Amino acid sequence: MSLKGKSAIVTGSTSGIGQAVAEAFAAEGCNVMLNGFGDAAAIEKLRADMAKRCGVNVAYHGADMSKPAQIADLVAKTNAAFGSVDILVNNAGILRDVIFHKMSASDWHDVLAVHLNGSFYLSRACAAQFREQNGGAYVHMTSTSALIGNFGQANYMAAKLGIMGLSRSIALDMQRFKVRSNCIAPFAWTRMIDSIPAQSEEEKLRVERFQQMTPEKIAPLVVYLASDRAEGITGQVFGVRNNEVFLFNQPRPIRSIHRSDGWTPEKLDAQLKGAFSASLTPLERSGDVFSWDPV
Repeated sequence: MSLKGKSAIVTGSTSGIGQAVAEAFAAEGCNVMLNGFGDAAAIEKLRADMAKRCGVNVAYHGADMSKPAQIADLVAKTNAAFGSVDILVNNAGILRDVIFHKMSASDWHDVLAVHLNGSFYLSRACAAQFREQNGGAYVHMTSTSALIGNFGQANYMAAKLGIMGLSRSIALDMQRFKVRSNCIAPFAWTRMIDSIPAQSEEEKLRVERFQQMTPEKIAPLVVYLASDRAEGITGQVFGVRNNEVFLFNQPRPIRSIHRSDGWTPEKLDAQLKGAFSASLTPLERSGDVFSWDPV
C-alpha cells in the first residue's frame, strides 16, 4: 500500500481500533507514533513488540488530545523520531453518555474537547507540514451514532458530526496540496463501548453482534485510505461493519417547494407536510438502519 518509509500518528492507539490500525501500519512498513493512556509498562511492551515484529520505528507520546501545547509537542517529537509526518489518524475518544436533559456542562465539554477539538488541534498542527511536502493523508473516526442517531449521546453525536464537517473542510482547503481527508464510521467492540447495557434479550443479542466485530476489521480500510493507492478519494465518509464496507451519502437537497408570491406560516402549513412528509428522515438509531446481522 506504498506505506514503507512513511510515518503516521495514530491517536488512541494503546488499545482497540487505534492499536489495530497502528499494528496494520507497522506491518506495511510505516513508522508509527503511538498515543493514548494506560499502564506505562504495558504501553512500552506494546511499542517494543510492534517495532521488533515489524522492523519499523515505533515511538510513544502521551499527549492529551484536549491540550494544544501537548499536541504540538507530539508532532514535534514525531518529526524528531522519524523525520516526517505523512499520515494522521484521529481516533482518540471518550464517552460520557447521559440523556440530554440530564447532561452536565462538563459531560458536554469533555467529550467535545477530546473528539472534536483534539481532531482540529492535531490536524492543524500537521497541516503546514503536509502543505510543504505537497502530500499527506488524514483519516478521522466519526460514528453512525452521529450520522444516524442514538439515545443519550448528544455530546458524542455533536462531536462526531462535527468531525465529519471538519474532514470535509480539510479536504476542500487542502486538495490543491495533494492532501486527502476522509472519515470512517467504525463498528467494533472496544473498551470504549464495553459498558453497553445488556439486561434484556434484545440488548444481549446486540452486544453479541458487536463482539463479532473486532477492531482488526477496521484497519484495512484505514491503511488503504492512508496509502497512495487512494489518490482521488477525499472528503468522503465510509463505514466498516465486520466484513462490510459502506459509503455514506452526505446532505443534499432532496425535495423543494416554491411560491412566486412568497410564503406565510399559513401557506407553509397548507403545503409543507404534504410535499415533504414522505421524505422526512425518521428518528431512527443506528441499530434500526443496520438491522441485519453483520456479514
